[in-house]
Amino acid sequence: MKGVLLVNLGSPDSPTPKDVKPYLDEFLMDERVIDAPKWLRTLLVRGIILRTRPKKSARAYAKIWWDEGSPLIVLSERFSDAVQKRVEIPVALGMRYGSGSISEGMATLRARGVDEVLLVPLYPHYAMSSFETVVVKALEVREAEFPDLKVTTLPAFGKNPEYLEVLAASIAEHLKSFDYDHVLFSYHGIPERHIRKSDPTRFHCKIDGSCCQINSVAHHSCYRHQCYAMTHSVTRLLGLPEDKVSTSFQSRLAGDPWLKPYTDFEFERLAGEGKSRLAVITPAFVSDCLETLEEIAMEGKEDFLEAGGSDFIHIPCLNVREDWVALMASWIQDWAQDGSLPAGC
Repeated sequence: MKGVLLVNLGSPDSPTPKDVKPYLDEFLMDERVIDAPKWLRTLLVRGIILRTRPKKSARAYAKIWWDEGSPLIVLSERFSDAVQKRVEIPVALGMRYGSGSISEGMATLRARGVDEVLLVPLYPHYAMSSFETVVVKALEVREAEFPDLKVTTLPAFGKNPEYLEVLAASIAEHLKSFDYDHVLFSYHGIPERHIRKSDPTRFHCKIDGSCCQINSVAHHSCYRHQCYAMTHSVTRLLGLPEDKVSTSFQSRLAGDPWLKPYTDFEFERLAGEGKSRLAVITPAFVSDCLETLEEIAMEGKEDFLEAGGSDFIHIPCLNVREDWVALMASWIQDWAQDGSLPAGC
Protein backbone atom coordinates (compact mmCIF):
# COMPACT_ATOMS: atom_id res chain seq x y z
CA MET A 1 0.00 0.00 0.00
CA LYS A 2 1.15 3.53 -0.74
CA GLY A 3 1.22 6.35 1.80
CA VAL A 4 2.49 9.89 2.22
CA LEU A 5 4.77 11.44 4.81
CA LEU A 6 4.63 15.24 4.96
CA VAL A 7 7.66 16.68 6.76
CA ASN A 8 8.08 20.17 8.17
CA LEU A 9 10.76 21.84 10.28
CA GLY A 10 9.50 21.20 13.81
CA SER A 11 9.21 23.24 16.98
CA PRO A 12 9.98 23.21 20.70
CA ASP A 13 7.31 21.59 22.86
CA SER A 14 6.72 24.86 24.68
CA PRO A 15 7.98 28.46 24.60
CA THR A 16 10.25 27.90 27.60
CA PRO A 17 14.07 27.75 27.76
CA LYS A 18 13.99 24.15 29.03
CA ASP A 19 12.14 23.00 25.89
CA VAL A 20 13.77 25.42 23.47
CA LYS A 21 17.30 24.32 24.43
CA PRO A 22 17.07 20.65 23.32
CA TYR A 23 15.24 21.70 20.18
CA LEU A 24 17.96 24.20 19.25
CA ASP A 25 20.62 21.64 20.11
CA GLU A 26 19.17 19.10 17.68
CA PHE A 27 18.64 21.74 15.02
CA LEU A 28 22.00 23.51 15.21
CA MET A 29 24.00 20.31 15.67
CA ASP A 30 22.73 19.11 12.28
CA GLU A 31 25.80 19.06 10.04
CA ARG A 32 23.73 20.42 7.16
CA VAL A 33 22.66 23.45 9.17
CA ILE A 34 26.01 24.37 10.68
CA ASP A 35 28.37 22.57 8.34
CA ALA A 36 31.52 22.87 10.42
CA PRO A 37 33.57 19.90 11.66
CA LYS A 38 31.79 18.23 14.58
CA TRP A 39 34.31 19.45 17.17
CA LEU A 40 33.89 23.05 16.04
CA ARG A 41 30.12 22.73 15.70
CA THR A 42 29.95 21.34 19.23
CA LEU A 43 32.07 24.21 20.54
CA LEU A 44 29.94 26.82 18.77
CA VAL A 45 26.55 25.33 19.62
CA ARG A 46 27.02 23.83 23.08
CA GLY A 47 29.84 26.05 24.23
CA ILE A 48 28.52 29.41 23.03
CA ILE A 49 25.08 29.56 21.37
CA LEU A 50 23.12 27.40 23.83
CA ARG A 51 24.37 29.44 26.77
CA THR A 52 22.22 32.44 25.80
CA ARG A 53 20.04 31.65 22.77
CA PRO A 54 17.38 29.46 24.50
CA LYS A 55 16.18 32.31 26.73
CA LYS A 56 16.07 34.76 23.84
CA SER A 57 14.34 32.30 21.52
CA ALA A 58 11.86 31.30 24.23
CA ARG A 59 10.78 34.93 24.57
CA ALA A 60 10.29 35.11 20.82
CA TYR A 61 8.27 31.88 20.74
CA ALA A 62 6.11 33.12 23.61
CA LYS A 63 5.11 36.14 21.51
CA ILE A 64 3.62 33.98 18.73
CA TRP A 65 2.50 30.86 20.64
CA TRP A 66 -1.15 29.85 20.20
CA ASP A 67 -3.48 28.28 22.76
CA GLU A 68 -3.29 25.07 20.68
CA GLY A 69 0.50 25.13 20.64
CA SER A 70 3.25 26.06 18.18
CA PRO A 71 1.76 27.76 15.10
CA LEU A 72 3.98 25.73 12.77
CA ILE A 73 2.89 22.44 14.36
CA VAL A 74 -0.78 23.38 14.48
CA LEU A 75 -0.81 24.61 10.87
CA SER A 76 1.09 21.52 9.68
CA GLU A 77 -1.40 19.25 11.44
CA ARG A 78 -4.32 21.12 9.93
CA PHE A 79 -2.72 20.88 6.48
CA SER A 80 -2.08 17.15 6.88
CA ASP A 81 -5.66 16.56 8.01
CA ALA A 82 -7.05 18.61 5.13
CA VAL A 83 -4.95 16.71 2.57
CA GLN A 84 -5.99 13.37 4.09
CA LYS A 85 -9.64 14.25 3.53
CA ARG A 86 -8.96 14.63 -0.21
CA VAL A 87 -6.91 11.48 -0.86
CA GLU A 88 -7.58 7.79 -0.40
CA ILE A 89 -4.12 6.69 0.75
CA PRO A 90 -2.80 7.23 4.30
CA VAL A 91 -1.17 10.57 5.10
CA ALA A 92 1.12 11.11 8.10
CA LEU A 93 3.08 14.08 9.41
CA GLY A 94 6.65 14.19 10.67
CA MET A 95 9.02 16.88 11.91
CA ARG A 96 12.72 17.10 11.14
CA TYR A 97 13.49 18.34 14.65
CA GLY A 98 11.69 17.98 17.95
CA SER A 99 8.60 15.95 18.78
CA GLY A 100 6.55 14.18 16.14
CA SER A 101 9.65 12.92 14.39
CA ILE A 102 10.13 11.42 10.95
CA SER A 103 10.52 8.05 12.68
CA GLU A 104 7.13 8.46 14.34
CA GLY A 105 5.55 9.43 11.05
CA MET A 106 6.96 6.40 9.28
CA ALA A 107 5.83 4.15 12.13
CA THR A 108 2.30 5.53 11.81
CA LEU A 109 2.26 4.72 8.10
CA ARG A 110 3.78 1.28 8.63
CA ALA A 111 1.09 0.46 11.20
CA ARG A 112 -1.52 1.28 8.56
CA GLY A 113 -0.04 -1.25 6.16
CA VAL A 114 2.04 1.15 4.07
CA ASP A 115 5.10 -0.28 2.32
CA GLU A 116 5.74 2.53 -0.19
CA VAL A 117 6.04 6.16 0.93
CA LEU A 118 6.00 9.46 -0.89
CA LEU A 119 8.24 11.71 1.17
CA VAL A 120 7.17 15.36 0.92
CA PRO A 121 9.60 17.89 2.43
CA LEU A 122 7.40 20.95 2.93
CA TYR A 123 9.96 23.33 1.44
CA PRO A 124 9.48 24.93 -2.00
CA HIS A 125 13.24 25.28 -2.61
CA TYR A 126 16.26 23.03 -2.43
CA ALA A 127 18.79 23.83 0.29
CA MET A 128 21.09 21.51 2.19
CA SER A 129 19.84 22.95 5.51
CA SER A 130 16.15 22.36 4.76
CA PHE A 131 15.11 20.07 1.90
CA GLU A 132 18.29 17.98 1.80
CA THR A 133 18.48 17.32 5.53
CA VAL A 134 14.89 16.04 5.53
CA VAL A 135 15.65 13.60 2.75
CA VAL A 136 18.90 12.40 4.33
CA LYS A 137 17.28 11.93 7.74
CA ALA A 138 14.30 10.08 6.25
CA LEU A 139 16.58 7.68 4.40
CA GLU A 140 18.64 7.11 7.56
CA VAL A 141 15.47 6.31 9.51
CA ARG A 142 14.23 4.01 6.76
CA GLU A 143 17.55 2.15 6.65
CA ALA A 144 17.73 1.73 10.42
CA GLU A 145 14.08 1.10 11.32
CA PHE A 146 12.02 0.30 8.23
CA PRO A 147 14.36 -1.40 5.71
CA ASP A 148 11.47 -2.87 3.71
CA LEU A 149 9.89 0.55 3.15
CA LYS A 150 10.28 2.03 -0.33
CA VAL A 151 10.70 5.82 -0.33
CA THR A 152 10.14 8.23 -3.22
CA THR A 153 10.81 11.94 -2.68
CA LEU A 154 8.69 14.74 -4.09
CA PRO A 155 11.19 17.23 -5.58
CA ALA A 156 11.36 20.84 -4.42
CA PHE A 157 8.28 22.40 -6.01
CA GLY A 158 9.08 26.12 -6.09
CA LYS A 159 9.27 26.20 -9.88
CA ASN A 160 6.08 24.20 -10.45
CA PRO A 161 3.69 26.38 -12.49
CA GLU A 162 0.62 25.28 -10.52
CA TYR A 163 2.32 26.07 -7.23
CA LEU A 164 3.39 29.48 -8.48
CA GLU A 165 -0.20 30.21 -9.48
CA VAL A 166 -1.44 29.32 -5.99
CA LEU A 167 1.22 31.50 -4.41
CA ALA A 168 0.43 34.38 -6.75
CA ALA A 169 -3.30 34.07 -6.00
CA SER A 170 -2.63 34.32 -2.27
CA ILE A 171 -0.46 37.40 -2.70
CA ALA A 172 -2.97 39.04 -5.03
CA GLU A 173 -5.77 38.66 -2.47
CA HIS A 174 -3.76 40.51 0.16
CA LEU A 175 -2.51 43.24 -2.16
CA LYS A 176 -6.06 44.11 -3.24
CA SER A 177 -6.66 46.03 -0.05
CA PHE A 178 -3.15 47.45 0.38
CA ASP A 179 -1.88 50.38 -1.65
CA TYR A 180 1.76 49.32 -1.59
CA ASP A 181 4.84 51.30 -2.54
CA HIS A 182 6.98 48.18 -2.60
CA VAL A 183 6.70 44.39 -2.38
CA LEU A 184 9.59 42.55 -0.72
CA PHE A 185 10.10 38.81 -1.18
CA SER A 186 12.05 37.83 1.93
CA TYR A 187 13.48 34.31 1.88
CA HIS A 188 15.19 32.35 4.62
CA GLY A 189 18.91 33.05 4.52
CA ILE A 190 21.71 30.51 4.21
CA PRO A 191 25.51 30.87 4.21
CA GLU A 192 27.02 31.55 0.81
CA ARG A 193 29.21 28.48 1.20
CA HIS A 194 26.08 26.29 1.16
CA ILE A 195 25.46 27.46 -2.39
CA ARG A 196 28.94 26.41 -3.44
CA LYS A 197 28.68 23.09 -1.62
CA SER A 198 25.37 22.31 -3.37
CA ASP A 199 26.80 23.07 -6.83
CA PRO A 200 27.34 19.69 -8.53
CA THR A 201 29.62 21.29 -11.13
CA ARG A 202 31.83 22.85 -8.43
CA PHE A 203 32.37 25.92 -10.64
CA HIS A 204 29.04 27.32 -11.89
CA CYS A 205 27.72 29.23 -8.87
CA LYS A 206 29.36 32.63 -8.43
CA ILE A 207 26.73 34.09 -6.08
CA ASP A 208 26.76 37.36 -7.99
CA GLY A 209 23.70 36.89 -10.19
CA SER A 210 25.56 36.37 -13.44
CA CYS A 211 25.49 32.58 -13.13
CA CYS A 212 21.70 32.54 -12.77
CA GLN A 213 21.38 33.75 -16.36
CA ILE A 214 23.30 30.75 -17.73
CA ASN A 215 21.37 27.49 -17.90
CA SER A 216 23.03 24.85 -15.72
CA VAL A 217 22.30 21.63 -13.91
CA ALA A 218 23.42 23.56 -10.81
CA HIS A 219 20.09 25.39 -10.79
CA HIS A 220 18.34 22.22 -9.58
CA SER A 221 20.16 22.51 -6.26
CA CYS A 222 20.88 26.25 -6.13
CA TYR A 223 18.74 27.85 -3.45
CA ARG A 224 19.64 31.39 -4.46
CA HIS A 225 18.73 30.81 -8.10
CA GLN A 226 15.41 29.22 -7.14
CA CYS A 227 14.49 32.12 -4.86
CA TYR A 228 15.18 34.77 -7.49
CA ALA A 229 13.38 32.67 -10.10
CA MET A 230 10.32 32.49 -7.84
CA THR A 231 10.29 36.26 -7.33
CA HIS A 232 10.55 36.78 -11.08
CA SER A 233 7.78 34.27 -11.89
CA VAL A 234 5.32 35.61 -9.32
CA THR A 235 6.06 39.21 -10.32
CA ARG A 236 5.23 38.29 -13.91
CA LEU A 237 2.08 36.37 -12.97
CA LEU A 238 0.77 39.30 -10.94
CA GLY A 239 1.89 41.96 -13.39
CA LEU A 240 3.73 43.83 -10.64
CA PRO A 241 5.97 46.75 -11.70
CA GLU A 242 9.52 45.42 -11.52
CA ASP A 243 10.78 48.60 -9.86
CA LYS A 244 8.40 47.94 -6.98
CA VAL A 245 9.62 44.40 -6.27
CA SER A 246 12.83 43.09 -4.72
CA THR A 247 14.31 40.01 -3.07
CA SER A 248 16.14 39.69 0.25
CA PHE A 249 17.20 37.07 2.78
CA GLN A 250 16.40 36.97 6.49
CA SER A 251 17.80 35.18 9.56
CA ARG A 252 21.54 34.74 9.75
CA LEU A 253 24.23 33.80 12.23
CA ALA A 254 27.27 35.95 12.82
CA GLY A 255 30.48 34.95 11.11
CA ASP A 256 30.64 33.82 7.50
CA PRO A 257 28.82 35.81 4.79
CA TRP A 258 25.22 34.82 4.13
CA LEU A 259 23.09 35.47 1.07
CA LYS A 260 22.48 39.18 0.48
CA PRO A 261 20.80 41.58 0.59
CA TYR A 262 19.82 41.13 4.23
CA THR A 263 16.14 41.73 4.95
CA ASP A 264 16.71 43.89 8.03
CA PHE A 265 19.01 46.15 6.02
CA GLU A 266 16.39 46.34 3.28
CA PHE A 267 13.76 47.60 5.72
CA GLU A 268 15.98 50.56 6.52
CA ARG A 269 16.97 51.15 2.88
CA LEU A 270 13.43 51.03 1.51
CA ALA A 271 12.07 53.32 4.21
CA GLY A 272 14.95 55.73 3.57
CA GLU A 273 14.08 55.82 -0.13
CA GLY A 274 10.52 56.83 0.63
CA LYS A 275 8.95 53.40 0.16
CA SER A 276 6.57 54.03 3.03
CA ARG A 277 3.99 51.27 2.44
CA LEU A 278 5.64 47.85 2.37
CA ALA A 279 4.20 44.40 1.74
CA VAL A 280 6.44 41.48 2.72
CA ILE A 281 6.10 37.89 1.51
CA THR A 282 8.03 35.00 3.08
CA PRO A 283 7.78 32.30 0.38
CA ALA A 284 10.56 30.01 1.64
CA PHE A 285 7.93 28.60 4.01
CA VAL A 286 4.54 27.00 3.38
CA SER A 287 3.52 27.32 7.05
CA ASP A 288 3.84 30.39 9.23
CA CYS A 289 6.39 29.95 12.01
CA LEU A 290 8.67 31.86 14.36
CA GLU A 291 10.63 33.28 11.46
CA THR A 292 7.58 34.71 9.70
CA LEU A 293 5.32 35.62 12.62
CA GLU A 294 7.89 37.09 15.02
CA GLU A 295 10.94 38.03 12.99
CA ILE A 296 9.05 39.59 10.07
CA ALA A 297 5.45 40.36 11.08
CA MET A 298 6.46 41.77 14.48
CA GLU A 299 10.15 42.72 14.64
CA GLY A 300 10.39 43.52 10.94
CA LYS A 301 7.36 45.75 11.06
CA GLU A 302 8.74 47.60 14.06
CA ASP A 303 12.11 48.09 12.35
CA PHE A 304 10.50 49.38 9.16
CA LEU A 305 8.25 51.85 10.96
CA GLU A 306 11.13 53.09 13.11
CA ALA A 307 13.15 53.67 9.93
CA GLY A 308 10.45 55.98 8.60
CA GLY A 309 7.93 53.67 6.93
CA SER A 310 4.24 54.36 7.48
CA ASP A 311 2.48 51.04 6.83
CA PHE A 312 3.54 47.40 6.71
CA ILE A 313 1.82 44.10 6.02
CA HIS A 314 3.14 40.57 6.18
CA ILE A 315 1.36 38.32 3.69
CA PRO A 316 0.77 34.95 5.39
CA CYS A 317 2.24 31.72 4.12
CA LEU A 318 -0.08 29.38 2.23
CA ASN A 319 -0.81 27.48 5.46
CA VAL A 320 -4.13 25.67 4.91
CA ARG A 321 -5.43 27.56 1.88
CA GLU A 322 -7.94 25.42 0.01
CA ASP A 323 -6.16 25.76 -3.33
CA TRP A 324 -2.84 24.74 -1.77
CA VAL A 325 -4.42 21.73 -0.08
CA ALA A 326 -6.10 20.77 -3.36
CA LEU A 327 -2.83 21.06 -5.28
CA MET A 328 -0.92 18.85 -2.85
CA ALA A 329 -3.76 16.34 -2.94
CA SER A 330 -3.63 16.26 -6.74
CA TRP A 331 0.12 15.59 -6.70
CA ILE A 332 -0.41 12.76 -4.23
CA GLN A 333 -3.25 11.25 -6.25
CA ASP A 334 -1.16 11.30 -9.43
CA TRP A 335 1.69 9.54 -7.66
CA ALA A 336 -0.65 7.01 -6.07
CA GLN A 337 -2.20 6.17 -9.44
CA ASP A 338 0.82 5.91 -11.73
CA GLY A 339 3.91 7.03 -9.82
CA SER A 340 4.11 10.38 -11.62
CA LEU A 341 5.53 13.46 -9.92
CA PRO A 342 4.64 17.11 -10.60
CA ALA A 343 6.07 18.85 -13.63
CA GLY A 344 8.37 21.82 -13.37
CA CYS A 345 10.00 20.84 -10.07
